[in-house]
Amino acid sequence: MGKRIFYFLLTNVLVLLTISIIFMILPVGHYIGPDGMINFGALLIFSAIIGFTGSFISLLLSRWMAKKMMGVEVIDPNNPKNEYEEAVVEKVYRLSRAAGLTHMPEVGIYYSKEVNAFATGPSKKSSLVAVSAGLLNEMDDDAVEGVIAHEVAHIANGDMVTMTLLQGVVNTFVVFLARIVAYAVSNVVRSELAPIVHFIAIIVFQILFSILGSLVVFAYSRHREFHADRGGADLAGKDKMRHALESLKVYADRATVDGQDTAVATMKINGRKKFSSLFSTHPDLNERIKRLA
Repeated sequence: MGKRIFYFLLTNVLVLLTISIIFMILPVGHYIGPDGMINFGALLIFSAIIGFTGSFISLLLSRWMAKKMMGVEVIDPNNPKNEYEEAVVEKVYRLSRAAGLTHMPEVGIYYSKEVNAFATGPSKKSSLVAVSAGLLNEMDDDAVEGVIAHEVAHIANGDMVTMTLLQGVVNTFVVFLARIVAYAVSNVVRSELAPIVHFIAIIVFQILFSILGSLVVFAYSRHREFHADRGGADLAGKDKMRHALESLKVYADRATVDGQDTAVATMKINGRKKFSSLFSTHPDLNERIKRLA
């Protein structure tokens, strides 16, 4: 769920910073003319190159990053270790075929108590669906199928590729604005300090604008969740998709009451105050259930 976006954004920020620092060190990407003024056309092209390069590298690394950071154990479809693994593979493959996918996703389990699942990968031909042990233990078979159908719908809808294109546009503006502000800041300090101030300011403002830019990505993610719910309903059946959402709500409510809402906060699936919801990758569960109905 939210982890698909979280790890993509984290990787994107790190990759974007790395590329930017390399470009600042190497004698490439000049956008300040001989007169000391910014060439905005050159800066925009420079920003787009960095921005889209960063987002596509993040996309290519997304599946590998998810496996490493979540400790996902990929299931051998020809030799599952137990009935849980066999059941998960069967559901993912059956729903993937129903969604028209010609290449079956990798299927994995990560051993966490949180109730969660996510899909990621650079393309429909190279994707991953991973579920937590907590999901398998907490939910019944129909709810698990609804959750998996939702994740398969993300793959079938090409949401990661679309997210990458959006992130490339956001990155372009992040790089563009960070350098304009850094240029302005470096012009108000002594000339001997200007180069180092400019360098530091680019990094600081790029991180700041990346955080602000993530609000756009989060808003798009919330929008796509409704589409994935409808896709999941088409694949598994509306009753199973609704049951999955209601089961998630029961879990979220119970976890919040018990004060054990860390995983719930990570997934961003429960109701939050309006400001906090801006940083949520998922809409409120009540709204998702209402729209599905």
